[in-house]
Amino acid sequence: MTETSVTRGTGGRAHEAGWGIQPDSAERCGVPIIIEVFSDFVCPFCYLAEQPLADAVEGTDTQIAWQPFELRPEPTPTLRPEGDYLQSTWQDVVYPMAERMGVPIVLPRVSPQPYSRLAFEGFAYAAERGLGQRYTQQIFRAFFVQQRDIGQPEVLSDVAAELGLDADDFRAALDSGRYGQAHQQALRRAHELQITVVPTFIIEGRRLEGMPSAEALHRLLNGAVALR
Repeated sequence: MTETSVTRGTGGRAHEAGWGIQPDSAERCGVPIIIEVFSDFVCPFCYLAEQPLADAVEGTDTQIAWQPFELRPEPTPTLRPEGDYLQSTWQDVVYPMAERMGVPIVLPRVSPQPYSRLAFEGFAYAAERGLGQRYTQQIFRAFFVQQRDIGQPEVLSDVAAELGLDADDFRAALDSGRYGQAHQQALRRAHELQITVVPTFIIEGRRLEGMPSAEALHRLLNGAVALR
């Protein structure tokens, strides 16, 4: 029930920065390279990883497949933004990193932080309709820019409506758990792949864990191409 969405770039920015894979190399043998990105909607590094990921694939037909992973599944207690751990992590790591990257981000005031299961079930709904990539981007921004509680079905339904989805059917899907099984199946696959860190990038069996640079993703892509 997860979506593979194609990200295409103009090629200019990646070429000037020395990033991206060699022309047409992502399509050798007629099969594009697929990057699986395991992430959690409440992870700031997953949100920040969007930029280097976009830089690395710019100018190619590399496909990006977002995959769910819950750092703190129910009923594990979630973190509180006023707590020492999040305060220190954001002040010492997240905010300086975001400033260097020029990405607007704020530690959401939602306390405790929401569980992400419902947002991921919404992702499955959107992905089935070809909007998984845009849904992912909007949910990240709803939480880390607008400070909205993405654990609330009405917030998720608003995002769905913004994407042009049927908000009433979307809400009904969340209320009924229509995509619960699909989400649990995706989580089982993440467990089978021994995913423990987000973001984690997997390209043809090769993986990169944690917040990447575009150069690191570029090396991972080229390594995958070389193995073909």
